Amino acid sequence: MSVSIACESPLQDDVRAMVAALNAYLRPLSPREFQFQMTAEEMAEPDTTVFIARDETGRALGMGALKVHDQQLGEVKRMFTDPAVRGTGAGRALLRVIEREAGQKGLKRLVLETGATAGFEPAWRVYERAGYRQCGAVLDYPDSGYSRFYEKKFD
Repeated sequence: MSVSIACESPLQDDVRAMVAALNAYLRPLSPREFQFQMTAEEMAEPDTTVFIARDETGRALGMGALKVHDQQLGEVKRMFTDPAVRGTGAGRALLRVIEREAGQKGLKRLVLETGATAGFEPAWRVYERAGYRQCGAVLDYPDSGYSRFYEKKFD
C-alpha cells in the first residue's frame, strides 16, 4: 500500500472523523480527567502543525501533530492510525515527518504524553522503536499514574 503524508488542515470532515475515532478509542482506557485531547479547532491553532497520512485513493489513514511550546521544545500530539493499517509502518512514517518538521524548526527536544494502561501498548512500541525514552512528567501534565511520558533529544 502506498501512503503519502502531507501537512493539512484538521478542519476537514475526514480528519474530524479520525479525531472522533481516536477519542472513542481512548475513552474507556483511563479516567476522563486524565485524557488530554485536542479538538480539531485546537489542532488548527498556529503553534500546531498537523500531518495526515493518505492512501493512493486519498483516504485518510492516520494523523499526527507537532505542537511547538518554545524555541527548543515541541510535543507530539494526536497520533492515530486506522486500525486496518496498524503494523504497516504508517505510524512510524508519521512520527518521522513530525521529527523532520521539528528539526526544520530548530527544536532540540520532543516530548509526548500517552496512556499508561492496557490498550496503549501499540503506541509505546512506535515511540520506543523510534528512539523515545520514558521520562518524568512533562509540561503541565499531572503525574497521575495514568500517563506515560516520553522524550527524544536532538543535537
